[in-house]
Amino acid sequence: MIGIEQVDHIGLRVTDKARALNFYAQFGFELIHESSFDAVVIIRNAAGVELNLIVNGVDRTGGKNILMDVPEKHPGYTHVAFRVADIRQTIAGLKETATAITQGPVTFGDGHVSVFVRDPDRNVIELRARLDPGVAETIDGLVFYDPKG
Repeated sequence: MIGIEQVDHIGLRVTDKARALNFYAQFGFELIHESSFDAVVIIRNAAGVELNLIVNGVDRTGGKNILMDVPEKHPGYTHVAFRVADIRQTIAGLKETATAITQGPVTFGDGHVSVFVRDPDRNVIELRARLDPGVAETIDGLVFYDPKG
């Protein structure tokens, strides 16, 4: 058995470096390193979450995410989920930056509430918080997750 200790980083292919850096800055990500020999930009937030932006994407799908926006279900990573401290504050912050919530807020019946957003290249990001009992009732528009919705 190979013992995995933690997630080291997440690689995301993007089409436009400046646009991606601007988007991820709202989540506290800052430029750490830009490779001189590859199309990779490393960003990290204060909690140590690291993303490698692979800046060589070409959009040949007309702005669609091939894993999420077409009827055929292709294998691959569909989204990344980030834990946030306060889902209500997260929703307010997304509204302040005019970042569209593409799904949610939703609950899965497990004490968590999530909202989903898309980065400029349509990569799906889930922002998820664990809630104390009784807090879910204070979240406007909260629905139970419907996998068909």
